[in-house]
Amino acid sequence: MTVFSRMVLGLTQAGPVRRTITTTRPGLALARRFVAGDTLDEAVHVSKRLNSNGYQVSLDLLGEEVSDAATASGATSEYLACLDRIRGDGLDANISVKPTQLGLAIDEALAFRNISKLAIEAARTGTTVTVDMEDSRYTEATVRMYEKAQAEHGNLGIAIQSCMRRTPADLTRLVPLGGHIRLCKGAYVESEEVALQSKGDIDRAYAAQLHQLMAAKGVKPAIATHDQDLVDLGTALSARRSDPFEFQMLYGVRTELQKHLLASGHPLRIYLPFGSEWYPYLTRRLAERPANLGFFMRAVVGR
Repeated sequence: MTVFSRMVLGLTQAGPVRRTITTTRPGLALARRFVAGDTLDEAVHVSKRLNSNGYQVSLDLLGEEVSDAATASGATSEYLACLDRIRGDGLDANISVKPTQLGLAIDEALAFRNISKLAIEAARTGTTVTVDMEDSRYTEATVRMYEKAQAEHGNLGIAIQSCMRRTPADLTRLVPLGGHIRLCKGAYVESEEVALQSKGDIDRAYAAQLHQLMAAKGVKPAIATHDQDLVDLGTALSARRSDPFEFQMLYGVRTELQKHLLASGHPLRIYLPFGSEWYPYLTRRLAERPANLGFFMRAVVGR
């Protein structure tokens, strides 16, 4: 993460900035560029529109690092409702879950029980569960839980962050398990001890890991980047791959590139977040792209 990104994240944690974004019309309009809405009904509505335009979807209920088992159980129930709507509405979609939202910050066994419930229901629905990756405090526990869940259920995938120094070793562990692996750069502030810091180093790591994934058999790579050079690399590597793969991009980010990839015949899944706990997600989107922050500031000044 760049120095600018760290500054933006720090700024958005200030109370006045948070209130401005979460209570003003420009702030709420900015959120709706990247979040489907507060409710599952709104997310289903957007999913249908995306499906009708040829995109697959990954539904993500926003929220993370819950502190009690009841809240983790509630999040699990909401994801079960997502799967019910995917089946009932005939959506071309899967779900993406944050392990700490399912209880990983409380008890690893609790999180495993909850993710197993989702994997079983996803199998009945004919879809999959992607385990999102959070900050480095939870990386090892997330990988360990995924290994166990994937071995038991076989219909999961996991997100891996190219910025993390441990990622090459993690790929060695994870590729033989099959499933799908979402390769992203990483959106959390991490120390130099555990993560690469410069864009150039992260891009080079991503490229090397993408080469490894796209050459692997029995696993489905998910190329999750908006970086044009890395998208071009993924496109080039896909020409030599006979097994399934897909691109993945965030809802509301680089929509013209999304349309271009789809028009070129490449499978593309849109990561579609929804829910009332959208502020932490939005701050990461602001930190990643200065243009997003500029859009908000212009709207506030114009107002």
